[in-house]
Formats: sequence, structure tokens, C-alpha cells
Amino acid sequence: MPNPRRPFRLNVGFIVHEEVGYSHKFPLAYQTAVLGEDLTLTNFEGMIVIDRTQQGLVVQGEFFGDTTLECVRCLKEFKFTLRSQWTELYAFTPKSVSETGLLMPEDGHIDFTPVLREFALLEVPIKALCKPDCKGLCIECGQDLNLKDCGHHQGGDDSPFEVLKKLL
Repeated sequence: MPNPRRPFRLNVGFIVHEEVGYSHKFPLAYQTAVLGEDLTLTNFEGMIVIDRTQQGLVVQGEFFGDTTLECVRCLKEFKFTLRSQWTELYAFTPKSVSETGLLMPEDGHIDFTPVLREFALLEVPIKALCKPDCKGLCIECGQDLNLKDCGHHQGGDDSPFEVLKKLL
């Protein structure tokens, strides 16, 4: 049973003492999952599968959860579902460590919050759009063009090469 204050800190020490090839699943389901001060996911569901190998514990995880983003065009907040799948190795000894540098803690507890946060942030789009055809805001009056057309010309570029387009 995970600690309610640290829901992603799992006791995996018993897996270390199992034979190579042993596998254990940890299902995850939380109404709200806090993955840092600036990242909260709602309707969080996932699965962590841990396999015992000679070098360490191979952890395969997948999760999905909803977060709130701001559209880069119209500046309205919208719900966005983050989905991720990942694999990490928690090595038993420093010589078995992979490029991620993860070592199996001596107390047998692994806090997956930093790993989940990292992979969740990788899924956040650089240019978040509330919908693919979002029209954004008028550059003159700020009207949301998804709601109504204000009549202003949403002119092209102020580029010095604008004149060259007429030649084509």
C-alpha cells in the first residue's frame, strides 16, 4: 500500500531477493497526481512493471492523465491528456549503471515521482493548441476569432520580402 503523501514511492526491496526473471506489477490509479509544484495530473492511471535482471531492476512504465494547458493562439485554457511509456534500469552496482545513472536505493524504496514528472513534461506540446484549426486572437483588437470575426484585416507579414511574393 503506497503512502498517501508519497504515492509513487514503492517498496521494491522484495524483488531484489527474487530470482532473475521475476516480474511484479504495480497498478497506479489516482484522482489527482501531483508531480511537482507546476504539474498536476487528474484522472491519473498507469502501470509500473518491474523485472529482476542480473544487472538490476528493469522498470517499464506507462501512464496517462489530464492536465490543463493554455492555447498559444487564443490563450484559453483547455484539458489535455498526457500519455507516456518508458523504460529505465535501476542498477544494483555502480559498474552496471546505465546512461541515466539510476542506482537501486539501499532501503529498497524507489520514488518514481521524478521519473514520472520527466516523462510527463516530455509529452507537453511546445505549441499547445486547443484545437487544430484555432484562429487565435485579432492582432488589432484582441477579439477571439473563434467566436466571431471582428472585421479587421489579419494581414500578412511585415516582411521586407512581401513584395517578392507578388512576382510569383
